[in-house]
Amino acid sequence: MARRALRLATFNVNGIGSRLPHLLQWLARERPDIVCLQELKAVHTAFPRAALEDAGYGALWQGQSSWNGVAILARDSEPVEARNALPGERSDTQARYLEAAVHGIIVACIYLPNGNPQPGPKFDYKLAWFERLIRHARSLHDCGHPVALAGDFNVVPTDEDIYDPKHWRRDALLQPESRAAWFRLLDQGWVDALRAKHPKQRIYTFWDYFRDHWKRNAGLRIDHILLNPELAPRLRKAGVDSWVRDLPKASDHAPTWVALAR
Repeated sequence: MARRALRLATFNVNGIGSRLPHLLQWLARERPDIVCLQELKAVHTAFPRAALEDAGYGALWQGQSSWNGVAILARDSEPVEARNALPGERSDTQARYLEAAVHGIIVACIYLPNGNPQPGPKFDYKLAWFERLIRHARSLHDCGHPVALAGDFNVVPTDEDIYDPKHWRRDALLQPESRAAWFRLLDQGWVDALRAKHPKQRIYTFWDYFRDHWKRNAGLRIDHILLNPELAPRLRKAGVDSWVRDLPKASDHAPTWVALAR
């Protein structure tokens, strides 16, 4: 009997306290092996470790009051922490990066800054953070082990990744500087898994709460999973669990996933 593929997913939960039932429902139905979570919006001590352990998942997390916060979950295992912050700026206290060894893969959970409004200090911070990520990603790419960068990158790579680019031209997610940084990251040799498996399809991971965007499938692709050359050959499938976005009071993101050969 063929072994079940390893499923790695990323999910911006937009508040783990209020959306824990959604998270648990998704975990029970889809049974991902590795999960990167963003935007916990909970202090470190408020993370629902016991509920996730009951669901069969070990966890690492970095909480933060009101905003940010990242976590890595492992089904029937415990993630082994490598880093709990992106290197390069010791004064940066925002909880946006977590790195661990999970099921034989080095996994980086990323919550890249949004950057709005732009221009301004928030956009400057976004670009500076992106530069730090690019520098660190090079070392991960070249480490000789299978590596995945997974998370909410807050970048719409091309106009094919958004329902209507003309109404978003001033948004930080579509700025030329944001997109240039994204492609500089890819140029290191990372494979954009979702686009690799769906090269011509308009596929979205985020639908905001305004103007019936979910009902109209007026979405954006900003949640990404990147694979280094050691891991990319194992890519079998990639997709979005969009049914989660249809739940009552859902996150504005849906889980994005890849299936990898063992």
